[in-house]
Amino acid sequence: MSEKKLSVTMVKSKIGRLKSHQECLKGLGLKKIRQTVEVIDTPENRGMINKVSYMLNIEEL
Repeated sequence: MSEKKLSVTMVKSKIGRLKSHQECLKGLGLKKIRQTVEVIDTPENRGMINKVSYMLNIEEL
């Protein structure tokens, strides 16, 4: 059984955002605008993605 993955791209700057939102981006492994990472689709990762969804583009793989 293969794990579902999500492709997450940061499209807005983290400058001036809430500290908790910046920590969510850090937890997802995002550092720069237009950087894309693949994360496993877990409830923890989904929670972080939902919290900062206004700064991200998400695709299911």
